[in-house]
Amino acid sequence: MRTTPPPVPWADVIRFAVTVPAPLAVAVAVEGGIRAGPTLGAGVFATTGALAATFAPMAGPLRDRLRRIASATLFGALGLVVGEYATGGGWRPVVVVAAVSALAAFISSINGALSLGALQLLVYTALASGLVTPLPHWVEIGFFFAGAAWATLTTLLQAAVERTDPDRNAVATVFRRIGALLAAVGTEGAEDARRELTGALNDAYDRVIRSRSHSPGRSRELSELAGILNAAAPLVEGAVAAARAGVAPDPQDVAAVETLASSIASEQELPEERPPALDEGTPAHRAVRHGVRLVWNVVGDPEERAGAAVPNVRPDLRTRLRDLADRTLASPDARAFAVRLALCMAVAEVVRQHLAIPRPYWVLLTVALVLKPDFGSVFTRAIQRGLGTLLGVLLGSALLDYLPHNAWLLVAMAAAAALLPWGRAANYGVLSVFLTPLVIFLLDLAIPSGPGLVRARLLDTLIGCGIVLVLGYLLWPQTWRAPLDEALRDAAQALDAFVEAAFTGSPTERRRARRRNYRALTELQTQLQRRLAEPPPISTRAAAWWPVIVQLERASDAVTEAVIATRGGEPAPDLAQVSVLRRAIRQLEEDVRTHRVPDDAEIHADGVLAPVAREVDAARRLVRETAPGRRSAPADSLD
Repeated sequence: MRTTPPPVPWADVIRFAVTVPAPLAVAVAVEGGIRAGPTLGAGVFATTGALAATFAPMAGPLRDRLRRIASATLFGALGLVVGEYATGGGWRPVVVVAAVSALAAFISSINGALSLGALQLLVYTALASGLVTPLPHWVEIGFFFAGAAWATLTTLLQAAVERTDPDRNAVATVFRRIGALLAAVGTEGAEDARRELTGALNDAYDRVIRSRSHSPGRSRELSELAGILNAAAPLVEGAVAAARAGVAPDPQDVAAVETLASSIASEQELPEERPPALDEGTPAHRAVRHGVRLVWNVVGDPEERAGAAVPNVRPDLRTRLRDLADRTLASPDARAFAVRLALCMAVAEVVRQHLAIPRPYWVLLTVALVLKPDFGSVFTRAIQRGLGTLLGVLLGSALLDYLPHNAWLLVAMAAAAALLPWGRAANYGVLSVFLTPLVIFLLDLAIPSGPGLVRARLLDTLIGCGIVLVLGYLLWPQTWRAPLDEALRDAAQALDAFVEAAFTGSPTERRRARRRNYRALTELQTQLQRRLAEPPPISTRAAAWWPVIVQLERASDAVTEAVIATRGGEPAPDLAQVSVLRRAIRQLEEDVRTHRVPDDAEIHADGVLAPVAREVDAARRLVRETAPGRRSAPADSLD
């Protein structure tokens, strides 16, 4: 529940405050006040569309923001249509809601934009099942699209004013993180700096590759950015090796990396003189300087930037369809989540039909928002949603009681909308505190009600959270385990591939294997953080794996250090010892998979492999301490 107050995104704050209440303000101006009728209903639906489209964009390239707006708008409108078939009583609404929920779960597993659209599908299906206005249905949808179009326009205006290139900024951030890692060598913050560098690399590669895949033609700028990222690999390796060895970098290299970051971000030319070659010092010193000089050449020469990029090969239709099937119908996680979501929404619909309180569709809405179509922490969201909604309901009801129904209500809506981007950056509970009053204002304007609505809304929220906690959380055995095993196995397999490529592969194969290895470690960290947000015993079991994860990171850094040492003149390792080391890593993966206690054999390696062997040995000892108490037959000796 604790959170660090995020920085205020002032551009988004202004956009939200202006965009969301504007359609309703136009309707009030046309009507000459807040009076129930078709004009106010049109303003409510246009504001609803504006809210959906305003909330959709996230930081990133404009094309990604527009894609999220389109997904939220189209699926929201579809929900308004489907919600008409979920009204009334009987089994038909239950079947419709369950089918839509299962569809939303599968859609959400495709990508982030469609996950947002799947949430809007559920939200507006729930709203349409109980929200009645004097407008024809097609007119409601038309004004919904009009509000979304207005929000799209303000998003375009903000993008034009900001004039930033997220792809270029993401690549520049990689070099800022390299500089931060070099500056942190020998301090307690070196490990965190290395993780931040890994995250920046993942983000930069994802952005550039995604942008290239959606580009209608070959983009020279994107090719050059990809070339810079590829050229940064030796510098990243050198920085990681320096941090692991505790070798303080040359201040000239730190300043050069900062200059590279500024040049990439601002598209300014580099100084003509790059740092001189370094023939003395430790292998880590020489590796960092070599990496700096290589990137300096690439950033300073557009032809080298484009030449360093790899060709953009788009998969064929059959490959894309197979990948789509693997992420949806063929995925056990997606199927299980579809069943959970459909079950909870169907039960919420049955409760809606039998709950003797005004507007019980809020139960459906709560279930959709808490068990929203993604794979985050259900428990944390349920608690945060419940507490956030409690505060939001109290705030919204107080404003409705004390504010006159005139322009002051629009001011309150603008203030609540302005706080949404800040609340979203904080956590789900803070977001609910400001989103709930906004939704209450809209619903109260569409269908005026008395003060009893506050208690009803609070009861609906608690019922919805209870349904999710019981039927969507407690009854599912996998929620009471810490399913880090698969991510741990993936990380061990990626480490094995990295060791193989490091000492037997080409530079290109080594770079790709290192990227896959650190990406697997990042995914492992993500899974750990997700499980630590759950209550005991899930968080307790997940925390027990934390030392193993740290040790795998240390082993990966040791491999990088060995590569640098070999490149600096140290003898290449014996391939037989490489084979023994890889066998130990594969047995580590098997230990995690079978939950068996590893054997007590130690890996003996010489030269550059000795630090790697020590780290892998330490990882296996930690698995031995973490694994269940049962033992299997002793494994073959690695000696």
